Amino acid sequence: MSLRRDRLWLVFLGLGLLCTTLFAAGVTPDLASAVIGVACVLAWGLGPRLHDVRPRRPWRMMTAAAVFFISGILLRSMLVEQPAPVAQIGDALTVCGFGFFIAALVTFLNRWGMDRRALLDGLIVCIGAALTSTLLFVVPAATIPGRPLVVTLIAGLYPLLDTVTVLLVTNLAFTTAVRQPAFVLLGGMMVLMFCGDLGFAIIGRHGEVTGPPLMDLPFLLAFTIGGAAALHPTARALSRATPLPIQAWSLPRMLVIGPAVAAPFILTVTLGADTTVLRWTLGLGGAAIVALLLVRAADAVHSHAAAQRSFEHQATHDPLTGLPNRRMLTLMVERLLSEERPERGAGVWMFYLDLDGFKLVNDSWGHPAGDRLIVDVGTRLRLALPAATVARVGGDEFVVVQRCSEPEAMANARRIMECVERPLVVVTADGGTADVVIGASMGIVQSTRGSDQADTLMRDADTAMYRAKAAGRNRWTVFDASMRDAVRERVEIEVALRAAVAQEQLSIAYQPIIAMDTDRPAGAEALCRWQHPVRGWIGPNMFIAVAEDSNLISALGAWVLRESVRQLAAWRADGVVDDDFWMSVNVSPRQLGDPAFAERLGATLRQARVPAANLVLEITESVMVEGSDLTERVLVELRALGVRISVDDFGTGFSALGYLRRHPVTGVKIDRSFVNGLGTSAEDEEIVRAVVAMSSALHLAVVAEGVETRAQREVLVALGVPLAQGWLWGKAVDPATFAATWAVRVATTGAVRSN
Repeated sequence: MSLRRDRLWLVFLGLGLLCTTLFAAGVTPDLASAVIGVACVLAWGLGPRLHDVRPRRPWRMMTAAAVFFISGILLRSMLVEQPAPVAQIGDALTVCGFGFFIAALVTFLNRWGMDRRALLDGLIVCIGAALTSTLLFVVPAATIPGRPLVVTLIAGLYPLLDTVTVLLVTNLAFTTAVRQPAFVLLGGMMVLMFCGDLGFAIIGRHGEVTGPPLMDLPFLLAFTIGGAAALHPTARALSRATPLPIQAWSLPRMLVIGPAVAAPFILTVTLGADTTVLRWTLGLGGAAIVALLLVRAADAVHSHAAAQRSFEHQATHDPLTGLPNRRMLTLMVERLLSEERPERGAGVWMFYLDLDGFKLVNDSWGHPAGDRLIVDVGTRLRLALPAATVARVGGDEFVVVQRCSEPEAMANARRIMECVERPLVVVTADGGTADVVIGASMGIVQSTRGSDQADTLMRDADTAMYRAKAAGRNRWTVFDASMRDAVRERVEIEVALRAAVAQEQLSIAYQPIIAMDTDRPAGAEALCRWQHPVRGWIGPNMFIAVAEDSNLISALGAWVLRESVRQLAAWRADGVVDDDFWMSVNVSPRQLGDPAFAERLGATLRQARVPAANLVLEITESVMVEGSDLTERVLVELRALGVRISVDDFGTGFSALGYLRRHPVTGVKIDRSFVNGLGTSAEDEEIVRAVVAMSSALHLAVVAEGVETRAQREVLVALGVPLAQGWLWGKAVDPATFAATWAVRVATTGAVRSN
């Protein structure tokens, strides 16, 4: 049904062309014209309803125009032999039709929005058309002697109405960049009507008001394609325009405007301008066109300058807050650094702050709330520090720069933190409001050296900001040279680590996890080690953090998993460990965010022929607290695979019972900070006791790490901790040493027991 409706305009077009052909051939011309007229009225009246075109007001006006046009044509042919003014009743109806038609075009134009440049161009075309029609048609028709006044008025009115129509059609064409088929059909209808009126205007120069029937052909064709426009599916697009980005004097536009501009000169040559009225008419018309051209040119220059200013502002300012961006800030700081210092002790101070908690606002209330928060923070900083330069250099990063003394800089730092920490009101997704409190980590740097540059200051302030964030957030840190050295060292470590990971230069050491009742290893933890050829030993606390920050952790973690599983398979094959022995490996949150992680791990285990139950993956508490739905799904897939999951460093973070119940974990590791105090701290002992009781209730395995003394071991045994690891049984060692040490011990223990 929808397909038939969309093609109805083609049926109408075919019917109209058939009737027009019959009319031209003289076959029942009255019936053919009546069919086209009635069909056009029905099309304009019902077509917009067929495609649910909104608004329908202009189409109602066009329907009324069609009724008057058709009635005028029929009456004009019927009353052609009658004397004036009876013979002009049909023309009066046609004039009324023009009125409704012009009103419909104005309604479309108001709906689209009147463009100033399109109006100027339309007026130029209109004046050119008005001069041409007035001097070529209206004046000759008005000077024909012996005609009734009403005939003269109507003969002169048609060209003027066509001129107004030309103005409106030109404005419509110059206002939209996309011209759908319905628009093209309507435009074709207007051109045909203009041609038809032009024909009658030409014969009107000689005093004739009627012509041969074939002169009505343009009107019949106009009604045919006009009705097709109303039935075309794209008629809906006529309710809105696609604005032109720039109202340029393009070639098509110049082809329309050019003849209008040339009209006064051509008419002067053609008509001779031998009377005062003619000279004044051509002079005023030409002057009006020149004036409009000058206004149009001035407007184009003004628009170009405004666009240039807008472009420069967009290139140097943040679009959300209107504050200077990084590019503009660099220029402003360079200018400030080049100025002479007004007083001794005053330097350029830069405050680089990153909002703490901004991501939580975005996640909780949506990005519009986050944008509102950013705008409010920028406004607060600007009001609190009117003498300073405030810029936005990142998503939630701001920079404040001011030349001042050190006491003033510290006062500014406190003022900045107070601005950020005051509660802010954000609009929630449901339209309500919420009070939010955020903080900021801020780095501060002072420039007192003439060699300082803006990029250097921003780099140092950024470094200090990250130091403040690492120290606990919601604080500020003043930059010193040691931070730059630390950053340089970190960069060097990252470069070396990338090469080490790519070339597999790292190694894995294994620390036994002891069953307390037998003092035999129940498993081992795989620990990554790095012996740099130049720097020597680099601790895991250093390079693991670098790997996390630089996205190397996924490649490093995958390699550790493959190697540790391969090593476990080798020990099982060589009889170093029994079938119950398991391997414990740390995995990062980034690895658990990989949707294919469980699938790849399963393939690794199958290739090595190691049961999934013999692998324990250690996760941090932050994975349970901050993990996404994807992380949760990966954990479930790992448990379905058979892999065990243990929470590392349990008790140091968000050790809530709900997290353990909600996530598929199988064990916990008591952090060494609680084990250290066993035997001397009653508080640590109670914490361990509580962890053991909770784990027993949830059927979780418990491992205590960091056991170094016999006293700690005895307390753990008394508290019911079944598994432990630590230096009491030895440090992590290479695979060969581990195999030699623990294979002998297993054999010895077994021999003692057998006796």
